[in-house]
Amino acid sequence: MSESRSQDAASDLGSGSRRRTWAELLAGRVKRQRQGLGREHKLQESAVRLLRRHLNLNDLLLEVEGSACKTLRLNQLMDPEASADLSSSFIGSALRDEASRLGVPVAVLSSRAVASSFVQICASSGEPSHRVLLNAEQRKKMSSLLEVAQYLLAHSMFSRFSFCQELWEVRSSLLLEAVWHLHVQNLVSLQELLESHADTQATVAWLFRDLCVLCEQMEASTQHTDIARAVLSDFVQLFVLRGFQKNSDLRSVEPAQMAQLAMAVLQRMLMFALEALATGLQDESPAYRAVKSWFGVFCGHTYGAAVSTDVPKRFFSHTLTQVLTHKPVLRVSDAVQMQRDWSFAKTHPLLTSLYRRLFAVLLPEELVGHLQEVLETREVNWQHVLSCVSTLVICLPEAQQLVTDWVARLLARAFESCNLDSMVTAFLVVRQAALEGPSVFPSYSDWFQASFGSTRGFHSGSKKTLVFLFKFLSDLVPFEAPRYMQVHILHPPLVPSKYRSLLTDYVTLAKTRLADLKVSMENMGLYEDLSSARDTTECLFLQIFCSFPILPGWSQPHGQAHQDVEKAIAVFEHTGKVPVAVMEASIFRRPYYVSHFLPALLTPRVLPRTPDSRVALIESLRRADKIPPSLYSTYCQACSTAEEKKPERKVQPQG
Repeated sequence: MSESRSQDAASDLGSGSRRRTWAELLAGRVKRQRQGLGREHKLQESAVRLLRRHLNLNDLLLEVEGSACKTLRLNQLMDPEASADLSSSFIGSALRDEASRLGVPVAVLSSRAVASSFVQICASSGEPSHRVLLNAEQRKKMSSLLEVAQYLLAHSMFSRFSFCQELWEVRSSLLLEAVWHLHVQNLVSLQELLESHADTQATVAWLFRDLCVLCEQMEASTQHTDIARAVLSDFVQLFVLRGFQKNSDLRSVEPAQMAQLAMAVLQRMLMFALEALATGLQDESPAYRAVKSWFGVFCGHTYGAAVSTDVPKRFFSHTLTQVLTHKPVLRVSDAVQMQRDWSFAKTHPLLTSLYRRLFAVLLPEELVGHLQEVLETREVNWQHVLSCVSTLVICLPEAQQLVTDWVARLLARAFESCNLDSMVTAFLVVRQAALEGPSVFPSYSDWFQASFGSTRGFHSGSKKTLVFLFKFLSDLVPFEAPRYMQVHILHPPLVPSKYRSLLTDYVTLAKTRLADLKVSMENMGLYEDLSSARDTTECLFLQIFCSFPILPGWSQPHGQAHQDVEKAIAVFEHTGKVPVAVMEASIFRRPYYVSHFLPALLTPRVLPRTPDSRVALIESLRRADKIPPSLYSTYCQACSTAEEKKPERKVQPQG
């Protein structure tokens, strides 16, 4: 009979199939049984998870107890004030008896009782405003309750999952600090609590709201600052660890859900901070305090030994990408016009503090490489990109050479294939870095001369590259600041004579634009001044200068000339030599030198008894025949007049 069955089984195979032996059939059956066991186990786990998430413990207990008695005795038993003199063992024994009477598992009943008292404590502050921290009385009650809960857990009389489900039923009543105490006391970890809720979006919304409030209260209150920082640190540590683990185990539902939740919360907090900065923040406003506290989490010691160094680095890199690509609505033309307002000094201190914190974890080479990658692969927020460049060259001295090399690579790529994106990036980056001054980055004038002023320039390869350069510079004319056009005119790219018309056409266009803006080439200073407002030292100088009478034939110097004088004196103090820019101006830009620079340098004053740097520079220029004798004589006479008036002011009678 068994033999005939085996033959029948073999004959059941589809037509055309090879008849299998009995041993092969048995082997296949064993394999299917093993696979079936695995599927059965996974199915069982999913079913239990589904039942737990949809179990309504309140309805179950009401069915058992009856609507009349409900849980009055349990509430009295677990009330922190009523049970203050009761030992944990007595409460555990009472709960076991009650569970036996009701016919429900003691762990389920205990979890419900603890959850009820937990929520009661959270709601007992009596303050109308939304809070996330406990007061001193609440902490005392919470400590007693968690001590009982730990006893119940140690004696297998407490269900973590049932407890979590009870808490999620009243999510809006929970205080963030109370939830944190569950984690610290090893009763229910933050991860276990967050994973137990199926509605990830609702959990993210709750966490985002309460974390914002926590950040506000942390800066506003000094009484609970340490606890608030600990709460925030532990939450962020969990989110970073679960959101940026490289080898997360995604075979089960919970870790994947937790990773998504962690990333979503971190994303919402960062977007909230960036939006607040974009709309403008009043110092010490609630939003200002919240952003300041949140940016404080970007610190290496926040994550401690619990998180490997690679995890924060991935988190910081991801954050930098989010900042650089946040709302990329500004066009390149906007960036060309507005970038001087995005210097380090003009960027909001909270944003520069975020950059500095990110820079502390990432190496300078990684930062420049990351900037390059983002600019090549994403649409970017130019304000954030360029303010980041400014902060980079200000805070990291080694970044100057890295940025210079990066710009050189961009130019090489741009002229190799007439790549406009690389050209735009190179000019914006180098102009932004130059805004921070020669102490951190070469001036735009020096860079432009070095890049295009010789036969080794990037543009000198062919007519095609020359046309590409002048087409690009011409397209910038309607948008860029006058100073840049002045640099291009005074220090033009080196062009072979047969292509001179390309340069001539550009110079004509730039001069026409300068004339429309009522900017004279003659008034261009010796040093770059790309700031949009005069500083207080200039205003002070004008006040002092205007207090002296204007001498015949002497024009009053303008602010740019005064700034040139101050910079020239500073260079002279450092080198002991007349600055090259001054000597060149005395030859090639004599109208500006004679009409503006010298009057600013030769401002009448009471000369010091010990010659200072200004006196020394004037004497050096006089010996080099760079000051007309008549102008020098007038200056000396004006200084003598100022010296004579000095004692007269001292003896004037007081009115």
